[in-house]
Amino acid sequence: MSPDAFAVQFLNGLASASTLFLIAVGLSLIFGVTRIVNFAHGSFYMLGIFVAYSLVTRIGDSPFGFWVSMLLAALVVAIVGLLVELVLLRRIYQAPELFQLLATFAVVLIVRDATLAIWGPEDLLGPRAPGLKGSVDILGRQFPTYDLVLICIGPAVLAALWFVLTRTRFGVLIRAATQDRDMVGALGVNQAWLFSGVFALGAFLAALGGALQLPREPANLGIDLVAIGEAFVVVVVGGMGSIPGAFLAAFIIAEIKAMCFAIGQTTLFGVSFSFSKLTLVVEFLVMAAVLIWRPWGLMGRPGAATRNAAEIEVPLKPADARTRKLGWVVLIALVLLPLVGTAFPYTIVLSIDILVAVLFATSLHFIMGPGGMHSFGHAAYFGLGAYGAGLLVKQLGWPMEGALAAAPVAAAVGALIFGWFCVRLSGVYLAMLTLAFAQIVWSIAFQWDELTGGSNGIVGLWPAEWLSEKWAYYYLTLTLTVAGVLLLWRVLLAPFGYALRAGRDSPLRADAIGIDVFHTQWMGFVLAGAVCGVAGGLFAFSKGSIAPEAISVGRSIDGLVMVLLGGIQTLSGPVVGAALFTWLQDLIAREFQYWRAALGFTILVLVLAFPLGVAGSIKRLFVKEVA
Repeated sequence: MSPDAFAVQFLNGLASASTLFLIAVGLSLIFGVTRIVNFAHGSFYMLGIFVAYSLVTRIGDSPFGFWVSMLLAALVVAIVGLLVELVLLRRIYQAPELFQLLATFAVVLIVRDATLAIWGPEDLLGPRAPGLKGSVDILGRQFPTYDLVLICIGPAVLAALWFVLTRTRFGVLIRAATQDRDMVGALGVNQAWLFSGVFALGAFLAALGGALQLPREPANLGIDLVAIGEAFVVVVVGGMGSIPGAFLAAFIIAEIKAMCFAIGQTTLFGVSFSFSKLTLVVEFLVMAAVLIWRPWGLMGRPGAATRNAAEIEVPLKPADARTRKLGWVVLIALVLLPLVGTAFPYTIVLSIDILVAVLFATSLHFIMGPGGMHSFGHAAYFGLGAYGAGLLVKQLGWPMEGALAAAPVAAAVGALIFGWFCVRLSGVYLAMLTLAFAQIVWSIAFQWDELTGGSNGIVGLWPAEWLSEKWAYYYLTLTLTVAGVLLLWRVLLAPFGYALRAGRDSPLRADAIGIDVFHTQWMGFVLAGAVCGVAGGLFAFSKGSIAPEAISVGRSIDGLVMVLLGGIQTLSGPVVGAALFTWLQDLIAREFQYWRAALGFTILVLVLAFPLGVAGSIKRLFVKEVA
């Protein structure tokens, strides 16, 4: 690369780093004070760019009007964030952290459709910044003047935050709450308003980052999940709660992406590499490397990444006589379903989808609930099973039966490798490392055109002839789903399951009595991955194809929603949650134009009405009635 090209790409990286920092620092502040993993943070970024578009097109003809529009857009979104905190999050601060995550995911769905209703589905390209439309000459190459301004904004915001945190009472309270928020409350500080102020500040910074991107990229409805993914990466790489760490991580990730794009295609040892393709996943590669080398982030505190004891839950018990009878009734109904479903073919198709979702969610619950290992990337093993089976059929000519049998093996191998790194961490760090590995798997599937078909995926994956009828494939899916669920339940009620829960509740005590916590959790991780691979294989042959969209981060999030919706403290929770979520998603999507918002409101109602999940709340109500 020539020196002039290197200089321009380096400056491009600095401009992108400013935006990354603005998104990530707000998320870091919110998490540090409220301990909420806020999935809706990317929605605030998206709202910022859309609101800025509306304001700039009306009052942004002059430089003064443009910059006022940027600040007003961020202020409007900050008010929206404040309302979200006051109306929703303040009601669930005492709920388990994962249910807070579920609530913020519902906000993502609502904001996405609200944005669609107000601004429409088309991308909106804003005008160039008045007075900054030109470019400057740098080593013989033209560089946008506006990007030079962006480069200065990041350090300016960092300096402003440093002043607020070190020279104002509000900043002192933020730093104190980050260290020990219970002590802050004991000293008489109104925690509720402190949380509200920090949440509004975080939303303001995210929206400002979005608004400032308007002259560089169009406003579109897909940038919320992209933004939250990048923000999580920056926060984790820099160190949770570290503002300088967020700035350093944003700089490193943005520059690496810029350099990969600049290098483009190159040849090493006779093999051609396309470094520009790495821009889709390079931040996750960086995050995985940092978490493996330094689990608490570049500038985080080591204590934040230690494996702390999880909240001790009610011990799992075998189903009583009444529950077993109910289970038999449900199973008999499922066996008889095709007799009714022949008149309604779509019923069988939807039932297959529900059964696949049940198997996926139950395998995720196995490591999240009893295992205490929160995963944001369980779709990786779903994808390994699906693509593994698909490639055996298309590339090696295997029969469908053999390929489906190999699906859990492919997923288990991936879980064996990834799990060895993941189970060494805990909390958000473990969750983010699972996300990094999942995105790496997705990137390979999306970009390896010669093997996986790239964005088109693998097509023509139809069941064997004896399974060509939908009812026959339904029975195969039902059999494997019931077998997988019962296997995981049986393991949880065996000595291995007790050892797994002991490592979750008190790893130090478990280690003291001779339990190898690391290997127990590792093997649990592998077992969950293998069962998830079965779900992936069943999905591929039920749809006749598998594409990268089916294994994206959205599927991992769907799995989280299923588990939390049903209840993480019960064996039946993921079964109920998966069935309810899949059915609601299908029903609402067919009946409502803005189905995401309707689904989001439904999830919020269920979260508020059933704080322990649907199955968990029903179980507690039943126990009280019996008592």
